Amino acid sequence: MKKGEVTAFLSLIFILLLSVVASVVGSASMQVLKNRKRGDMDRALESVFAEYQKDMLEEFEIFSLEGTYGTGEFSEDNLTERLEFYGMRDADQTIRKIQFLTDDSGRPFREQVIAYMKHRMGIAQMEELAGLTGEWKNQTGKTEQYEKEESDVETNLEESLQDAEQSLPEQDNPIGNIDSIKRAGLVNIVMRGKEVSDKSVTTKELLTHRSLQKGRGEFKVKDDTTDMTSNLYFSSYLIEKFHAADKLSDDGKLSYELEYIINGEESDRKNLEAVLRKLAGIRLAANYGYLLTDAGKKAEAEAMALTLAGIVALPALTGLIKQAILLAWAFGESIMDLRTLLGGGRIPLTKSKEEWQLSLTGLLKLGTADDPGTGRDSEHGLSYKEYLRMLLVFEKQEHCTMRGLGVMEMRMQKKLGDFFKADHCISQVEVTTKCNLRRGIYYEFSTQYGYQ
Repeated sequence: MKKGEVTAFLSLIFILLLSVVASVVGSASMQVLKNRKRGDMDRALESVFAEYQKDMLEEFEIFSLEGTYGTGEFSEDNLTERLEFYGMRDADQTIRKIQFLTDDSGRPFREQVIAYMKHRMGIAQMEELAGLTGEWKNQTGKTEQYEKEESDVETNLEESLQDAEQSLPEQDNPIGNIDSIKRAGLVNIVMRGKEVSDKSVTTKELLTHRSLQKGRGEFKVKDDTTDMTSNLYFSSYLIEKFHAADKLSDDGKLSYELEYIINGEESDRKNLEAVLRKLAGIRLAANYGYLLTDAGKKAEAEAMALTLAGIVALPALTGLIKQAILLAWAFGESIMDLRTLLGGGRIPLTKSKEEWQLSLTGLLKLGTADDPGTGRDSEHGLSYKEYLRMLLVFEKQEHCTMRGLGVMEMRMQKKLGDFFKADHCISQVEVTTKCNLRRGIYYEFSTQYGYQ
């Protein structure tokens, strides 16, 4: 009886052990199946994202999955079908989250750009640029101040002449000459003798003016991409990848791509005019500031002001006319500066006596048959694109990002066809997979993948 009891007890223990072992083996087997399904999904999703748009990578260093696969018709089914092609036929796929390059004012695009430029540029180069931003801000800040002063001087002079029922003579009057140039536009006077692009696009062609495909779901956001350092990285990328008016290009639908990114107009000519006006304002502030320190040039302006005031018999206006002449002279010098920049030369932010280009006599000839012509290059100055960097850094970054994407889109459309849309370019997805492991046991899991 004792032996039988022990045998029964051991049998029960053995059955329990077998149950535990069976449970462990079954659980391990199930986990293996789960891991296998996850591995299959990881490989399938990586294979799908390996079909990135190679032209975007080669030309712009940007990874994206062109979601229409060359058809121009976006559908999330395109992704699920590709997942099935890469081995996930026996599972149901649902795209829970999806992100396009254009989402959140182009943040995915901007993040890739900044990550690329951090590897592209050295720390020393970035520190050098960061050290200049204070001077740039100071220079651009003076622009508004001096433009207001110019407007006030012009208004006061015009009102004073109207009250006296007089007008300044047209001959030997730089004030009137500069007014005529401003009304005619800067493109013609600055680009004198150079080819000007007449390319234009319709508003509906612009990325920033159409309804965009939008993603859904929240993805992890990288570090802040709107600080000054990020702006410098992004502006450096734009300058590296896109064309400007200093070198005519036929790669895209617009030739003056950087000018478009700054202003967003539909034609090259409008964008160039707007940029030239902004740069003329920056140069006006610098040039006028220098004239106020040059006693010789102030004396020349005063002598001419005395002559003009004498002609209209209003000597009391001599001081006002002198100030107007100095402002006109500074603007005329700015035109010479812009000619230098568009001709591939360099202009310093602030000038010395030796670097001044335009005489008062030359100012009277500006825009005439006896025009002084091109400006003079300065070895230690800034190039045209470096001046554009100043505008890009202080421009609203959402505008720069989306317009940059728009230029990229236009370039790709010219190369690949009009089917290409930046808001169809996928940068990240999260897919939920539901599969049958065995005998009615279902397993559901999520997989996320994106270009970082």
